[in-house]
Amino acid sequence: MLIDLTGRTALVTGSTQGIGFAIAAGLAGAGARVAVNGRRRQSVDDAIEKLRQQTDRDAFIAAPGDITAEDGARQVTEAVPDVDVLVNNLGIFGAVPALEISDEAWRRYFDVNVLSAIRMIRAYFPAMKDRSWGRVLNIASESAVVIPVEMIHYGMSKTALLAVTRGFAKDAAGTGVTVNSILAGPTHTGGVEDFVYELVGPGLPWDEAQREFMAKHRPQSILQRLIEPEEIANMAVYLSSDLASATTGGAVRADGGCIDSILP
Repeated sequence: MLIDLTGRTALVTGSTQGIGFAIAAGLAGAGARVAVNGRRRQSVDDAIEKLRQQTDRDAFIAAPGDITAEDGARQVTEAVPDVDVLVNNLGIFGAVPALEISDEAWRRYFDVNVLSAIRMIRAYFPAMKDRSWGRVLNIASESAVVIPVEMIHYGMSKTALLAVTRGFAKDAAGTGVTVNSILAGPTHTGGVEDFVYELVGPGLPWDEAQREFMAKHRPQSILQRLIEPEEIANMAVYLSSDLASATTGGAVRADGGCIDSILP
């Protein structure tokens, strides 16, 4: 199966590290020009340099800006006015006991994990529909379906993102534009390592800490290990391609079997 994104321009939000960085690398490896986004110009430049070394490609655009605010989103759209593939990857997570989640935290998680994605879709959707081709990917989580008791506010935001995905897919009906979400399972990033140690306690070697986390906090996982960012990126690259033209409005799983369901 050959995935060729030559001639396509992609924007991956929150792509200076973790899953976003891996998706940027994967899209570039398939031939796309990729706009790299982060809040600070220096972090974006550093990420682009790493991506150039990793992919041996120079097809990257710096698109710094805080897309959780209208001014920051405008800064990004000015840097990359038109995209064929929009990957809404930016997100935050953290463990908080259910009754200690403040009003401010509920609002912040919605603003960052949901509204920022809506804002970017509004910016790029019209042109995608006008030219009858486009791909929007929203990076959701298995937590959208299997709500984690230690971070209900995060699960809520990812559930909302599934609704956003389905709604915009319907809005693009018949245009050649597809909109999908990826239900990413627990993934091995720097932030998740910190999260794991927060839950299982410090001092354990990483392999042991990971096993304890999966056994105690994600026992429904069939994979029984953290997913590597590149494994999520592989799904994102496929859904960004012409090969996925019949997949839209979907919540596509790359969850390691965490969602105990035979559908989808």
